[in-house]
Order: sequence, then C-alpha cells, then structure tokens
Amino acid sequence: MAAPDPRVGRLKRRPEFLAVAGTRRKHVAPGLILQVRRHDERQRPAPGEPPIRLGLTASRKVGNAVVRNRARRRLREAARQILTAHAAPGHDFVLVARAATAERPWTELLGDLTAALKRLGLWRDASRNEAKNEATGGPNAVTPNGGTGNGSGGGEAGA
Repeated sequence: MAAPDPRVGRLKRRPEFLAVAGTRRKHVAPGLILQVRRHDERQRPAPGEPPIRLGLTASRKVGNAVVRNRARRRLREAARQILTAHAAPGHDFVLVARAATAERPWTELLGDLTAALKRLGLWRDASRNEAKNEATGGPNAVTPNGGTGNGSGGGEAGA
C-alpha cells in the first residue's frame, strides 16, 4: 500500500464532512460526486498541515463491502493524480462514490474529476503556472518595463 500523499490532508470526523456538504457546492458526474468547501476560521487545517484536505465516502447504495472498498480505492488514486497537481489550495474536498464508480473506465473517472474541478472554478494548470514562473523569473520578478511579472500593476497604462 502506498504512503499517503503529504500534499493532501484527510477529513476524518463527521462534522468536517457535514461542513463540506453544508455548503451545497458540488458537481455531480456519472462516476462521482465532488463536494467542496473553502477553508474558514472555524475549520482550517492546523499550521504545517497540507492546504488541501480530502474525504472519501461510499454508501451501501454503491454495493457490498468489496465494491465500496474498490470504489474508495479508485477515488483515492484519482484524487492523488488530479487533486495534488491541479486543485486550488485552501479547500476541503469530499469525493462521494456512485454506483458506477467501481466499474467506470479509468480515463472517464479521471475526466469526471477534472470536469468537476473546472466546473467549480478550482482547476489550476500546474504545468502552465510553473512554465510561466520559469519564463518570467518567478511570480514577482521585475519585468523590463519596471513592473512585476504577476500582473499586479506597477506599470504605466498606455505606455
């Protein structure tokens, strides 16, 4: 069994799951349901903990114990591949298994999670951001016109 990813924390307690569900911010796809909640002052990871936390759930509607465990394992791996690289930090995510999760083709399950992040506005393209930072010398590098590379102004309009 692989070690948990240090960039993603876990939701463990029922109130944490209920807080995420209570925001009613979700995306439903054939292979999964993604629920999202932005961190606030009441439920925030402790200092030094990962900025993204994940919870997984599969009800008995999904199937027997073997099917539910397979669905959770598939969701955990999908989250490891997609959330660690592309999810916006500062959020709690809950992945809910559906009846089709255990049998859904892998590429389609990954597509469901990708589409959910994009639909909720939480997708960040890590490779493009890294390439942009390298090309500009970092997010706060000084450009030839005296402004910063992060687009936060500093230059003259219409120059």
